[in-house]
Amino acid sequence: MSVEIKKLGHGLMSFIELIRIFEDVFEMENFKMPEDEYLQKILAEDNFSVFVAVKDEKVVGGLTAYLLKQYYAERPLLYVYDLAVKTEHQRQGIGRLLISAVTEYSKEIGAEEMYVQAEEIDQHAVTFYHSTGAVASKFINFSYSFRHSI
Repeated sequence: MSVEIKKLGHGLMSFIELIRIFEDVFEMENFKMPEDEYLQKILAEDNFSVFVAVKDEKVVGGLTAYLLKQYYAERPLLYVYDLAVKTEHQRQGIGRLLISAVTEYSKEIGAEEMYVQAEEIDQHAVTFYHSTGAVASKFINFSYSFRHSI
C-alpha cells in the first residue's frame, strides 16, 4: 500500500478530512469546523498551501503552510503551520514524505528558508523534526489571544 502526497488546489473535502485529523491528533476539544465557503476561500489564497498524504483513497495525514514575504530579502519564507498523521498511520514514514514534498515545493518557489515550530514538551515532534534534518533554534513564543474579545 503506497502513500501519495498531493498539494491541494480546490480539494475542499480533502482539506476538511485533514482538519479532522488535526482535531483528533491535537486533541482539540469543542472544535467547530468553519463554514465550507470560508475554507474554500483560504484554499484559494496564494500564500497558503495544503499537502495531504493519501493512502487507499483516504487522507491519512497532511500539513498546512504559509508563504511569508520578507522585507529583508526578496525571497520568501515558508512556515509549516500544522503537520499531523492519523495515529494508526504514524511511524510509517508519512511525515517524512510530507516534509520532503514541502521542502521540494519550497525550493521550487525559491524560498530562502522553511521553518516549523514544535513545543519543547512534545518530544515526538522534536525528535521527528531533528530526524528530517531540521536545525533547532531557541526562541520564546509570545501570543496574544483575542478569542473572547469578539
